[in-house]
Amino acid sequence: MRRLIPLVVLPLLLLAGCTASPDGADDAEGGPSGARWQPRPGTAWQWQLRGRIDTSLDVPVYDIDGFDQSQKTVAALHREGRKVICYLSTGAWEDWRPDAGKFPKSVIGKGNGWEGERWLDIRRLDVLEPLMAARIDMCRDKGFDAVEPDNMDGYKNRTGFPLKARDQLRYNRLIAGLAHERGMAVGLKNDLDQIPELVDDFDFAVNEQCAQYGECAALSPFVKAGKAVFHVEYEVPTRAFCAESRRLKLSSMLKKYELGVWRRAC
Repeated sequence: MRRLIPLVVLPLLLLAGCTASPDGADDAEGGPSGARWQPRPGTAWQWQLRGRIDTSLDVPVYDIDGFDQSQKTVAALHREGRKVICYLSTGAWEDWRPDAGKFPKSVIGKGNGWEGERWLDIRRLDVLEPLMAARIDMCRDKGFDAVEPDNMDGYKNRTGFPLKARDQLRYNRLIAGLAHERGMAVGLKNDLDQIPELVDDFDFAVNEQCAQYGECAALSPFVKAGKAVFHVEYEVPTRAFCAESRRLKLSSMLKKYELGVWRRAC
């Protein structure tokens, strides 16, 4: 989930960034040939969920919207030697998605702060598992290498449902299993408190604003396991977090809230 939830985003005053990259930051490969992709700590990336994808950036990993982007776009990135992550919302309902009508009202809860989005009752695996399996099938069929499942920490929010930590663990492991069954890697999005229990189930992590909230050290289990942590900040200038990111071996950059082409990497 995008950590802060402003419905109207003010322009950011963007300051000059740091330029050095960690050793091995351009190495997106992991494991022997034919194995599931395993991005390593420090791997550079681009996260673009809005607008026409700029495939020209010299980074080894792209994270793009699974519904909005085509097999052709994924193939174009592969021709440039990129690995491609499929962004999906797995913990919240979005009213504009083509499968939105397949979600019964009984599993749709309170809004999560973003227009058109509502939390899902992740306890209802009977309903959600086939819907999420179909979404991950879409990612696989388009040729994606991995999945970024968003809104994976509903139990920490006011969803309209009495979700418990155990519900979240079960659901997150379900999503990870669905991706792995299809030969794709999968990332844990935010959900810092459950990293110790989930680090073995996920192939990398995706985090928003850990520097702003002083939480980046909580992601160290992924780095210690040889797994990348793809990290973004929105409101903290790069000069305030890049040194710490390099020390922790995070793959960090500054983005604007709309998650377009613009980026300023550490």
